[in-house]
Amino acid sequence: MAVPKKKLSRSRTHKRRSMWKLTAPQWVECPRCHQDRLPHHVCPHCGYYNGRIVVQHDA
Repeated sequence: MAVPKKKLSRSRTHKRRSMWKLTAPQWVECPRCHQDRLPHHVCPHCGYYNGRIVVQHDA
């Protein structure tokens, strides 16, 4: 099993992790009701996904 011979310095560790960060979720427009929704998710406003109703909302 490979084991490092020396401890990595903090600066080297921080350099490697410098691009490891959270990004904001991307939103797309629902083709049916034109509200914002997450991609590949059911629209929370109209309940449609991929052109068919998935969730019934009580009116």
